[in-house]
Amino acid sequence: MNAARLRDHVVIAQAGAIAEGEARAVPLPGTAKDKLVLVRRNGVLRAFRDACPHYGDTPLAWRAGAYLNAGRDRIVCAAHGAEFDIETGRCVLGAALGLSLEMVSVTVNAAGDVLLEQQNKGEE
Repeated sequence: MNAARLRDHVVIAQAGAIAEGEARAVPLPGTAKDKLVLVRRNGVLRAFRDACPHYGDTPLAWRAGAYLNAGRDRIVCAAHGAEFDIETGRCVLGAALGLSLEMVSVTVNAAGDVLLEQQNKGEE
């Protein structure tokens, strides 16, 4: 097996800590301040970079953990009022129409760990 193709997985959260219809921020490993937003809807856990695509990577929440609208069916950017579809990350209302949140691939292992795939050094 080619060593350059090997990747490491980093535990970023416990899946059981994010209930249906909830969203939570977790630090993005390897960065000083970037975060990921983990959101569970219809039993599926998704991850997005905590940055509105509309303007300058503005964080989405207006306070810790405040990522969803009242119906808990869209991610909201508190700075711009943009609303994003949870399944796709695509903006469906507001200033970021036509843009999407950056979706990040995560998996959940048998122990319930949420895993983020990390590139090994030297990979492009």
